[in-house]
Amino acid sequence: MLPRFIALTIVLALSALHPANAQDAKIKTEKNIVFGKGGDANLELDLAMPAEGKGPFPAVVCVHGGGWKSGNRQQLNALTEVLAKHNFVAITVTYRFAPTHKFPAQIEDCKASVRWLRANADKYHVNPDKIGAVGFSAGGHLVCLMGAADDKAGLEGNGGNAKQSSKVQAVVSFFGPTDFTEKTWVEAVETTFFIPFIGGRFEEKKDAYRKASPIVYCTKEAPPYLFFHGTKDPLVGIEHSQKMTKSLKNLGVSAELVTMEGDGHGWAGEKLTKTITQTVRFFEEKLKK
Repeated sequence: MLPRFIALTIVLALSALHPANAQDAKIKTEKNIVFGKGGDANLELDLAMPAEGKGPFPAVVCVHGGGWKSGNRQQLNALTEVLAKHNFVAITVTYRFAPTHKFPAQIEDCKASVRWLRANADKYHVNPDKIGAVGFSAGGHLVCLMGAADDKAGLEGNGGNAKQSSKVQAVVSFFGPTDFTEKTWVEAVETTFFIPFIGGRFEEKKDAYRKASPIVYCTKEAPPYLFFHGTKDPLVGIEHSQKMTKSLKNLGVSAELVTMEGDGHGWAGEKLTKTITQTVRFFEEKLKK
């Protein structure tokens, strides 16, 4: 569910993002760090962080898209490096894919990455009280769940560091679905994406579709959210972000929807640069104060 051009153009767009002081900032990276277990398999992440300073720095988990069944964490390495230049510790994570692994495997893995950050906060100079998450498409869905679903939702899994919290303090969703409680999608979307992910049709597994819906977990304790969504998105209608924004606001939670007029499931060029800039500023505002 993440257009391939996004992974390519994000590198070009981000190269123009840095202000002068951030452009010169030194960072260091680590690749292929095992952060937990997904079933019997090791789960890995890539990390970028400031090369100087003791912190503690706020952290951001970056979650790629791909319809819960494709893509890879390396698509967002450029984003983690931008965040590191702005004094964040940023990770991009691998999670298990459908159809081999059904929901909630994917969210369990993402939550395990947050717990890993807290368990390794001293080593990587992370402020464990200031962790955000950003995701694209299916990754947007997963970060919305990370923000809204607490440990009572039954989505924690057994990925490791069970004594740590998976709670995040800020969320940015790029065109992620939020509500599967009512069937509003076309048959092709259900066949291609939802059946492999959930394990059956909506009529057969309504409870599972509901459990996978971030909007049902909204409470007044939810963290601040920022949504980006195109008005002409053919895969994930903008109503997904509209409804969750409204639900959060009605609860008194800070939530903002940036409407991308005329855009579909993703955008590029100056628009992408602008929305990534807004993302960095959002995390600076919510995680550095």
